[in-house]
Amino acid sequence: MLDATLRKLLDPTLKPIASLLVKIGFCANEVTILGFFIGVISWYALAINHYYFALGMIILNRFFDGIDGLIAQKTNPTELGGYLDIVLDFIFYSGVPFFFAIGKPEFAIYSSFLIFCFIGTGSSFLAYSIIAAKHKIISEKYKDKAIYYLGGLTEGTETILFFSFICLAPDKFPQAVWIFGGLCWITTFTRIYKAFVNFKNLN
Repeated sequence: MLDATLRKLLDPTLKPIASLLVKIGFCANEVTILGFFIGVISWYALAINHYYFALGMIILNRFFDGIDGLIAQKTNPTELGGYLDIVLDFIFYSGVPFFFAIGKPEFAIYSSFLIFCFIGTGSSFLAYSIIAAKHKIISEKYKDKAIYYLGGLTEGTETILFFSFICLAPDKFPQAVWIFGGLCWITTFTRIYKAFVNFKNLN
C-alpha cells in the first residue's frame, strides 16, 4: 500500500548513492546479492536474540534492495536481475519469522502461521504477474519493475514496519502476527478478486 509513496520520497536520496556505486564499479546483481547476505546476518541475529542488531541488518538489507533497481536503470537491466531481486526478497522475508522462532521456540506456531500468510501473498502476487506477462499487461504505477507488480494492503513497506516492530518489541510477536497475518490474508483475497475481474475473459 505504501511502496509507491515511499519510493517517491526515497528515490531522490538514493539515486546519487546509486550513481556513486556505478562509478565505483558495482553492478545491480552484486548489490542484490550483497543485500541478501546482509539479510542472512539479520537471521543469525534473530536466532540469538540480538534484536536491535537484527533490525539494523534488516534496514540495511532494504537499503540495498532500494539501490539495486536504481543501479539497473543506470546500467543494463537484465531478466536475471529481476529474477534474483524477487526470489531473494521472498527468501529473506520468510527467513525472518523462521529464525525468530529459532530464538524464541515458544513462538514457533506464530511463525508458522506468518509463513503460511506469506505463501498467500507471495503466490497471489507471482501468479498474477505470470498471467499479466503472458498477455502483455503493463502496470502503469510500477513501470520500472521487472515483472508486473500487483500492490496490496501489505507490501514491502508494511512488511518491514512489521519486522521493525517485532525487533523492538519481540515479546509482542504473537499479537503482532495475528494482526499482520490478518492483513496479509486481506491482501491475498483482494488480489484473487482482482484476478477474477481482470482475467475472467482472457483466453
